[in-house]
Amino acid sequence: MRIAVEGCAHGELDIIYETIQEIEKIDGRKIDLLICCGDFQATRNLSDLECMAVSDKYKDICTFYKYYSGEKKAPVLTIFIGGNHEASNYLQELPYGGWVAPNIYYLGYAGVVQVAGVRIAGLSGIYKSQHWMQGRYEKPPYTDSTIRSIYHIRNLEVFRLKQLSGKIDIFLSHDWPAGVTKYGDEDTLLRRKPFFKDDIESNTLGSPPGMELLERLYPSYWFSAHLHCKFAALVPEKGGARVTKFLALDKCLPKRKFLQVLEVRSQEDGSIKLDYDLEWLTILYLTNHLLSVKSNIHYMPGQHGVGRWTYTPTTKEKQTVYEKFNSNLQIPCNFTRTVKPYDPHDTHVRVEQPRLLINDQTTQFCQMLGIDDPSALLQIITSTAPKDNNRSSEMSMETSGEHMSESMEISFEEESVLSSTFQENSTNKYFVDGSPTNLSSKSDNDDEYRNSDYTDTSKSALADDNVNNSTTFVDSASMKDNNGQCVQTEPNCKKFKRRNYSMYSNTL
Repeated sequence: MRIAVEGCAHGELDIIYETIQEIEKIDGRKIDLLICCGDFQATRNLSDLECMAVSDKYKDICTFYKYYSGEKKAPVLTIFIGGNHEASNYLQELPYGGWVAPNIYYLGYAGVVQVAGVRIAGLSGIYKSQHWMQGRYEKPPYTDSTIRSIYHIRNLEVFRLKQLSGKIDIFLSHDWPAGVTKYGDEDTLLRRKPFFKDDIESNTLGSPPGMELLERLYPSYWFSAHLHCKFAALVPEKGGARVTKFLALDKCLPKRKFLQVLEVRSQEDGSIKLDYDLEWLTILYLTNHLLSVKSNIHYMPGQHGVGRWTYTPTTKEKQTVYEKFNSNLQIPCNFTRTVKPYDPHDTHVRVEQPRLLINDQTTQFCQMLGIDDPSALLQIITSTAPKDNNRSSEMSMETSGEHMSESMEISFEEESVLSSTFQENSTNKYFVDGSPTNLSSKSDNDDEYRNSDYTDTSKSALADDNVNNSTTFVDSASMKDNNGQCVQTEPNCKKFKRRNYSMYSNTL
């Protein structure tokens, strides 16, 4: 199975799919799957743009709406995770994953699926310590605080991913695992991006929970984006035989290395189909009681706490969940639109205020598995709260962690491109020269590490990944406790310190 991996998509689906088609023309071989590492920007209409944490002058409807409306259909099965530039209100409808458009599947806050036997796991969002231990309390319309905290990862999702056993073929995260640069060509990276130096030396570049997951799961491949450069590393297991091949990719722009093609050995022949992962379903079922939609601190179970603290499923527990799905784990193609799509010909369109919506896909999934929909719980809280206290209730949910400066929200960019060390012993190397004829000159985040302004770049090669791609895998309703909550505590969460603030003229 041939897989194309994309860095930050930033809504440019037309360009990405056209690039894939150019690749297929060059070598005469079909690409079976596209996976995107965040900043997907699934904006359906102008209202969704209001739920993106970017300055107004940079809000662009891009091309996703065409696939949502049915004007176009994704030519290849597409799987993606969320980043920090998202239509968060739409993704919030699908906390456990689902179709955002025909043939385009979102993994949810965290998720695991199987494609022709290839096991793919992912974690959406980026790490910020001030929201790490909170529940999923945000709801549209978002405030200046919640429009950012909505895409910050939570300890529940990472706790669930840590329960996985067996082999993970591909793992996706938006930000890099903390400390991963020491396993690659760090000197070359710093020559390209010298402003990474202080963060690398203080080990504050990247996500600490991400590295914890990598060192627990050691997937065959780990793909990331966010920092808008290409960087490769090999992370060996300490005292073990496993090695994770890490690759970060750039954003979708001319002259950027934003796309990587690799070939993996799938366990199934025939058509490419998307299946639920039984172990992941069982973990969701067993940990449903840990779900919180409140902003207060929420601890995960620990070894020295009360009751069960590890939720790696037993064979019997997996069989119970398997029967809930009638012994059929194929993900249904049950996409339905929940809002009216953008119409570029409608000159009198009225931008409606974003609101919390319940998605039928999530409802069906939760009913079958026997778990709670966070959005439904939020609706209950909202409807039962006294009218006079609505605003005070919202304020209490949003103030925790709000004292930490939200100007810490930074994405990263630079004009230069980092040469990849992601190579293997083969002569099958891949290049993409030239670009589709209708590629527009897209503005770019010029050094987003310091600001979010865009500058123009030339119409040139979409990607020139001088990288081998002939790669083969080596291996192949819950109960609450008596108090209704987890009582186990865990060590204080280490907080990121402010990143070289004097260097930044503007932040997202």
